[in-house]
Amino acid sequence: MNSKMKSGKLGLLVLLVLLSSSTCSAWFGSKHKSSGASSSSSASGRNSIRPDEASSSSSSSSSSPFLLNRFRSSSSVVFPVHGNVYPVGFYNVTLNIGHPPRPYFLDIDTGSDLTWLQCDAPCSRCSQTPHPLYRPSNDLVPCRHPLCASLHHNDNYDCEVPHQCDYEVEYADHYSSLGVLVHDVYTLNFTNGVQLKVRMALGCGYDQIFPDPSHHPLDGMLGLGRGKTSLTSQLNSQGMVRNVIGHCLSAQGGGYIFFGDVYDSSRLTWTPMSTRDYKHYSTAGAADLLFGGKKTGVGNLFAVFDTGSSYTYFNSYAYQALISWLRKDLAGKPLKEAHDDQTLPLCWHGKRPFRSIYEVRKYFKPIALSFTSNGRSKAQFEMPPEAYLIISNMGNVCLGILNGSEVGMGDLNLIGDISMLNKVMVFDNDKQSIGWTPADCDRVPKSRDVSI
Repeated sequence: MNSKMKSGKLGLLVLLVLLSSSTCSAWFGSKHKSSGASSSSSASGRNSIRPDEASSSSSSSSSSPFLLNRFRSSSSVVFPVHGNVYPVGFYNVTLNIGHPPRPYFLDIDTGSDLTWLQCDAPCSRCSQTPHPLYRPSNDLVPCRHPLCASLHHNDNYDCEVPHQCDYEVEYADHYSSLGVLVHDVYTLNFTNGVQLKVRMALGCGYDQIFPDPSHHPLDGMLGLGRGKTSLTSQLNSQGMVRNVIGHCLSAQGGGYIFFGDVYDSSRLTWTPMSTRDYKHYSTAGAADLLFGGKKTGVGNLFAVFDTGSSYTYFNSYAYQALISWLRKDLAGKPLKEAHDDQTLPLCWHGKRPFRSIYEVRKYFKPIALSFTSNGRSKAQFEMPPEAYLIISNMGNVCLGILNGSEVGMGDLNLIGDISMLNKVMVFDNDKQSIGWTPADCDRVPKSRDVSI
């Protein structure tokens, strides 16, 4: 990553492959390191975990057919969220996993599918964790299991160790996790007051690479993408919730995420999901970029919504156009570029340090993405100044929209946490739609009677 981006993270998933797969291209073009197949697990750097070598965990769930029938259409789970865009640079939730249940802090990522924990299998490379390393259950996911197959680009993957599913997940910022897929118990509190212990798959990551030595301590990653291994997909396949996830991230820090129905769909603005990109929450229609409510001539922008990224990324053409308009619009205003501030690539200082974004928002115009659907209706995703600016620890105002071409994204446009603040974002996989509306994200729904 660019050193100027160290205050945030770029977590969009670019690759998820079985270790025995051949070298392949990452999602937006960079090459994955080669990992040739080997008859010896030690030669290939893998751990072979046999069922009798892992700690035991109950294989039973407290769910019953009666409860499942009650939940099938309208249940939901809500998790409080902790963190912020700056200076923390990430959001996480607490999940209770295992038997007995133990708490783990997981970073939220709608740009990837797999939920994984740093794991004592034993661990060959693990970073600092807030809690003791996860001890895997004895319920391994076999190599030919549908969940394992969903982690591959094709059906012709090798099964060197038939009784276990090996995985490797690599992110755009070059963080990676290598491990095996296991089943274990998640203790979930549903909004109707019922607690269930639900058996679902997760990754036991015994080899992690964190290139940035200052990376924050984490227990693992909560993958909320569109694939079968996503927790929402697994809950949906068991009849627990509709295949819907959403979040509401507060500009003050914190917020919440939810699985299932906790929103009034009539109050949201909707745009269709892409049917071509089945992994990410990307838009089907292209968008026009608006500046100050006016068309800019920059269009045909396709976007991905991703909580794994602190900041928003435009392709090079849209980014350079935005910089040009901002500089022209700020001419004659009491803001000068702060070249000594390395928090983000472009910062401005005033006559005195700023304490709040609301002190400077009057100098900046809102921007928006206006999405088309079937060439007719338009869904406008608005970004007021507080949804694309931060105040650095030097008291300067910095642009939280970055040049995606500089980090290998090509023409992709990525909507990160900063631009989704103070909005309910809903990703309805059943209806293949993305929705949003302004909201008070400091108010966490407590039950199904309190809908958004």
